[in-house]
Amino acid sequence: MKISERTKHAKAEGAFEVLAKAQEIERRTGKKVVHMEIGEPDFPTPQGIIDACKKALDDGKTHYTPAGGIPEFRTAVAKHLKKTRGIDVDPENVLVTSGGKLLIYSTCVAFIEPGDECIVPDPGYPPYQSAVGLAGGISIPLPLNEENGYQLTAEGLEKLITPKTKLIIINTPQNPTGGVLSRNELEKIAEVIKKTNAVVFSDEIYSDLIYSNEDKHFSIASIPGMLERTILMDGMSKTYSMTGWRLGYAAVPAKFYNSMKKIVNNTVSCCPAFTQIAGIAALEGDNPEVHQMWKHFSERCDLIYKLVNDIPGMSMIKPKGAFYAFVNVKPILEKYSITSASLAQAFLEKAYVACLSGSIFGSQGDNYVRFSYATSKEDIKLGMDRIKELVTKEYPI
Repeated sequence: MKISERTKHAKAEGAFEVLAKAQEIERRTGKKVVHMEIGEPDFPTPQGIIDACKKALDDGKTHYTPAGGIPEFRTAVAKHLKKTRGIDVDPENVLVTSGGKLLIYSTCVAFIEPGDECIVPDPGYPPYQSAVGLAGGISIPLPLNEENGYQLTAEGLEKLITPKTKLIIINTPQNPTGGVLSRNELEKIAEVIKKTNAVVFSDEIYSDLIYSNEDKHFSIASIPGMLERTILMDGMSKTYSMTGWRLGYAAVPAKFYNSMKKIVNNTVSCCPAFTQIAGIAALEGDNPEVHQMWKHFSERCDLIYKLVNDIPGMSMIKPKGAFYAFVNVKPILEKYSITSASLAQAFLEKAYVACLSGSIFGSQGDNYVRFSYATSKEDIKLGMDRIKELVTKEYPI
């Protein structure tokens, strides 16, 4: 028996593979590994959200729900998008799913025919290319460069658009670079897209995690003429430390909604009622822990920026959002003729610090490694101290 060719397009997500290796090293050696590989806040879910879920369970909210989501949560999402993006979304156009990845997959399956093209950021979140491939499409990488703050530019985008372009993926704030797209550039990008028949998938999962005083989150969906051709995706995982709750949502144009809902219905059926009720408490409740988490992330961003740039052969520009440090290690790689994957492996096996090779995120990441600073300041300092010691000893510049 033979597995289908399309399964080859589904790449294992690197963060979870490295996490498994790191945990195995901890079990085998008894040594503490500093976990900076996984994009998961280290804080507990705010108590008010947990309490809302407990009450929902006690109230018997454990049965099937509508495939698109319960009306109460969809209404809460619509209000949230009005408040944070300034856009009017009918609750009937909110699609709720078990995490954001299903929205990526559903969008690709809904819009991409075999041979169609999808423009994806490079470096970018790996599941984008996996979903495009599973749908039979072709990923067209759009290079993001450190020199311009990893900005996706209208000029760069326009050069890649062809009659086969059916989907364009935008991610701001961005994983893995921490880059944030400016309103000015997004308006230029929108003018380019309006000349095409392409649909936009706007991944805004880190929208509440911006630390630069000069930057604010701006959604391409808020630009006149773009809401009706944009799938705006967000979710509860990052802002509210609800990664394990698996609760994502999207604003979907009415003309596309039923097609995407059918994909959700035929994969996971629906999202649990009790997690959606918890989601309402997150979006509408008083959760002071959320601001405290943001404050900690901002301080951690400052700390890792300082510590990384103090290590010979390693450098980074300061992230504007998300919680990732995308670190340039090109001087080390070139001097010792090694890859970012082998360097990341050395960090894990010799310094006991888990991070990701930049190559996981696309060819533009070949000279980089990614550290998640969604961990304590104590662990960030310990991890960077260990890496500095290893680099100074084995990879001196």
